[in-house]
Amino acid sequence: MTKDYIHLKHLKSRSYELLAERGVSIEEIAKIVFDLQHSYVESLTMQDCIDNVHAVMQKREVQNAIITGIEIDIAAEKGLLSPLLCDLLMRDEGLYGIDEILTLSIVNVYGSIGLTNFGYLDKLKPGIIGKLNDEKSHRCNTFIDDIVGALAAAAASRIAHAQPQTDEISVPPKKPHHF
Repeated sequence: MTKDYIHLKHLKSRSYELLAERGVSIEEIAKIVFDLQHSYVESLTMQDCIDNVHAVMQKREVQNAIITGIEIDIAAEKGLLSPLLCDLLMRDEGLYGIDEILTLSIVNVYGSIGLTNFGYLDKLKPGIIGKLNDEKSHRCNTFIDDIVGALAAAAASRIAHAQPQTDEISVPPKKPHHF
């Protein structure tokens, strides 16, 4: 008996499809990335931001988080989960928190700066994140708004990590040790 496995290209294409089906474009995510990073990276272009969003989406754990979160949103909209869970998800209950936990798998790919970027975006809700957050009356966007924020935060972190080190650290001269 042979097992059928899902090929990685299917995960990636499904991630892009789900984002598009939910009204999210890579360009909208890249706009948030640009707004986060342009004051730190003089030569940053929108194309750089788009390329970095695509690079983040190459990671399998990112694809898994996108698919899982968006499909939970869709299942809640269709009433395919328990009434209690559907209610929590449709209202994006403030203390639910599982949506943020899932998206940590995206932001953690690029270190602690990803987490701080995500926290900032989750509070501010710029661009498409705010639009998704405000569409609660007829759609479940509990996971997707955080997924988009996490993708933007991770792409911005990836850009930050790619910059040359410019911190000046002064190290005092070594004194001889006397034993």
